[in-house]
Amino acid sequence: MNDIKEITEALHQFRDERDWAQFHNPKDLALALNIEASELLEAFLWKSSEQADTDKVKEELADVFTFAFLLAEKYDFDVKQIILEKMEKNAEKYPVAKSKGVAKKYTEL
Repeated sequence: MNDIKEITEALHQFRDERDWAQFHNPKDLALALNIEASELLEAFLWKSSEQADTDKVKEELADVFTFAFLLAEKYDFDVKQIILEKMEKNAEKYPVAKSKGVAKKYTEL
């Protein structure tokens, strides 16, 4: 079984056992994703990357992935496909010759 499908099925089982599907509309999943991303940032607040609690980072990153996978599923997006498509677009915006070793936005290259 493909990993993404296995993850999504496990998320559905967890959600459905608790009757939470009623709360998982796209808007609220997007809001939850943003909130969890903020909690991930909080793990780094006032610390260097090395000082961040890696267990907290792992936990919050899992929450971010959870809501991202559930949101993708709501729109019937193929996660692998949309990531690869975005990477193609990014390759066009950030050609190696202009962007290698440079931390500028594509509009500034």
